[in-house]
Amino acid sequence: MKKEEFDNKKKLVYDFVTDKEYKPMSVKEMAMVLQVPAAEKKDLRRVVEALCEEGKIHISQRGKVRPLADNLLTGRFMATQKGFGFVRVEGEEEDYFIPAHQVMNALDGDTVRISVDDKQRGKRKEATVVSVLERASTILVGTYSKSKSFGFVVADNHKFTKDIYIPKAESKGAVTGHKVVVEITDYGSENHNPEGRILEIIGHINDPGVDILSVIKAYGLPEEYPDAVMDQVAGIDDEVPEEQKKGRVDYRSLQTVTIDGEDAKDLDDAITLTKEGDIYHLGVHIADVSQYVTESSALDKEALKRGTSVYLVDRVIPMLPHKLSNGICSLNQGTDRLALSCMMDINAKGEIIKHRIEETVINVDRRMSYTSVHAIVELQDPEERKEYEELIPMFELMYELASILRKRRDKRGSINFDFPESKITLDSKGKPIDVAEYERNNAHRIIEEFMLAANQTVAEDYYWQELPFVYRTHEAPDSEKILQLGIFINNFGYTIKTGAEDEIHPKELQKLISKVEGTPEEGLISRLTLRSMKQAKYTTECEGHFGLAMKYYCHFTSPIRRYPDLQIHRIIKENLHGALTDKRISHYEQILPEVTAEASRLERRQMMRSVKLKK
Repeated sequence: MKKEEFDNKKKLVYDFVTDKEYKPMSVKEMAMVLQVPAAEKKDLRRVVEALCEEGKIHISQRGKVRPLADNLLTGRFMATQKGFGFVRVEGEEEDYFIPAHQVMNALDGDTVRISVDDKQRGKRKEATVVSVLERASTILVGTYSKSKSFGFVVADNHKFTKDIYIPKAESKGAVTGHKVVVEITDYGSENHNPEGRILEIIGHINDPGVDILSVIKAYGLPEEYPDAVMDQVAGIDDEVPEEQKKGRVDYRSLQTVTIDGEDAKDLDDAITLTKEGDIYHLGVHIADVSQYVTESSALDKEALKRGTSVYLVDRVIPMLPHKLSNGICSLNQGTDRLALSCMMDINAKGEIIKHRIEETVINVDRRMSYTSVHAIVELQDPEERKEYEELIPMFELMYELASILRKRRDKRGSINFDFPESKITLDSKGKPIDVAEYERNNAHRIIEEFMLAANQTVAEDYYWQELPFVYRTHEAPDSEKILQLGIFINNFGYTIKTGAEDEIHPKELQKLISKVEGTPEEGLISRLTLRSMKQAKYTTECEGHFGLAMKYYCHFTSPIRRYPDLQIHRIIKENLHGALTDKRISHYEQILPEVTAEASRLERRQMMRSVKLKK
């Protein structure tokens, strides 16, 4: 059918469906009413589907063709294991509740069009999915079961509640118990299950390493980099050329250390610290990744696509290739490295009275571990103290300043959730043989305080400059959730105070966490308190961080493993060079909303991967 003829038929069908006298009917019924010849019925279905894709009409769950209502909205569908879901519409404060029988065949993450129910039931607005505009993914991972003439796959993602029918010809020879990658070919309906074909057999569910591989495949984690990325990386020097050091502030003479876990390889932050009188001079030096990952390059596009490095039980899938993340961008001991440094003068009250943000060149004196610093300062280990004798005064000064910063933060009402993390040990075949609590000590908290100080300082600086920026936002919790939390903890004899309209100050939750510390119910109440709060996200507006009780906050300190940090480094460097023209400001105002939304989405996916692995 020629385009002109196809367009004419679309107009005919659209006018028919939107006529005041039209009654919803199926495509088959429409063919009868319009007296469409049998040979052209397929063309009619194509026309109807095209109009649906264009968002001009929609087909209901019962197969009836309907005109679009005026109360339609577009958003992202979030499924639940129980069948119902929610739709998040950009610009709307609350999500829309979608009952199970109104989900149609939408899946978690799909972009959907919804019809809002005028009759609101309860506190949350309800809606119906009328069409799926864009699928989040056509690929799923699950466990295959074989029958005589066909097979089916139960998805690992529990939000996909229906089994996937696999024709025998599309099974690739899979047997019961195989973990497989499935491409969905038909998403099904209310009356029949979705169908698919097996693309890859990962291995049997009892094979070592298959569980990790399943997570990698399920979330589409790209282990390999495109050729264009590796070609760009190949052109980057292994060491910093002298010409790149020119024009930067030279801090190579300052006593500088990194403090990380023993097995860390991507070292993106280093510390310098001195004291004159009552003033501490704290330097937080962050790897200048944006020097190498330039805007719109192949590396940049791949980093944005990944969003973050992913830490699995037995491996790391980095945001950037190893030559950068473990090489030229990593602040390795004894090598000149380019950095973006936040130099802060802090008084005895913990107030940051002066600061500078600079392009610098540094050279790390020693690569330290949390365990070693803890042994030096707190355990007074003689061997460790002898090994790092020249650094002891700086480590003791770090503890001193971190304590001051922590007390100031606590006084403000910052909430400190200090949940124990698990460290899983695998044998040579990839099977877990031990699960132990990951030890945290005050050396961890030192670095946390210094990073928080730098993040807050940078965010406040750029807020008052009124330049486009990426902030880390944590909104106040919903009053309904705080009310529920208050009722629950009352059973244990605890209370929390709320203000007008059940608003709560973070200090009240901080007090609650302190009160339950060391009690049998500590774990339960701490986790329920955390769940009562909203998820932090990236935004272009500086809306404050509730949990940290900070008006200004951003992520500045981890550009090797987080894209938002890399993005704001670019803005900072352009600003330092006086290159933020009106044109560049307009450019950032256009791209940052999408960057923040995508970064927040990928972060949530990363959290789901972590939950999946823990299970």
